[in-house]
Amino acid sequence: MTIKQRARVKICGITSVEDALSAVASGCDAIGLVFYAPSPRYVSQTKAAEIVSALPPFITVVGLFADASQDEIKSILAKVNLDCLQFHGDETPEQCRVYGMHYMKAIRVKPTTNLLQYEVDFYDAKALLLDTFVEGLVGGTGLAFDWNLIPETLTKPIVLAGGLTADNVALAIKQAKPYAVDVSGGVEKSKGVKDPTKLAAFMQSVSIQ
Repeated sequence: MTIKQRARVKICGITSVEDALSAVASGCDAIGLVFYAPSPRYVSQTKAAEIVSALPPFITVVGLFADASQDEIKSILAKVNLDCLQFHGDETPEQCRVYGMHYMKAIRVKPTTNLLQYEVDFYDAKALLLDTFVEGLVGGTGLAFDWNLIPETLTKPIVLAGGLTADNVALAIKQAKPYAVDVSGGVEKSKGVKDPTKLAAFMQSVSIQ
């Protein structure tokens, strides 16, 4: 008998212990901490360490970076216990793998994006995170892209992001068949502050698939 597993869920842009525990209580598999200063969801090293120390077992902690220097990333790794790195800038494969850690490469998808080439270039990435291309933004756009742009022949695990909410995530999973989904703004009451009711609704919509 084949047991169908639901898509994994990462709640990104966690900025407080309260929101981290609320996300965990909703049933998520991972949380994301944003180390990109221009983001309204940015967290300091001190706050990130506080959040991580409050988490229960079996929750994956992902650190989000965008064209950060090696020194900055190494400084954060020395203070914050991250399980996976997520690169949202123009990092090369070599820049992503230099830390010897699991990583995901985020790709801002537009009609001309060659995802199959990204799969080749970032062959050792644990997944490709597919987000929406918006000029001047590295993520957190709140906008969905055309999921038909994802090639059916793509074999690497996909983490689907970009404009996901409780209202469209079930359709997104059905159509794109991602390994996981990544949500931030779609479960917030204001930027950087999560909403327990929206978190619960999102998880319920994921679970029906």
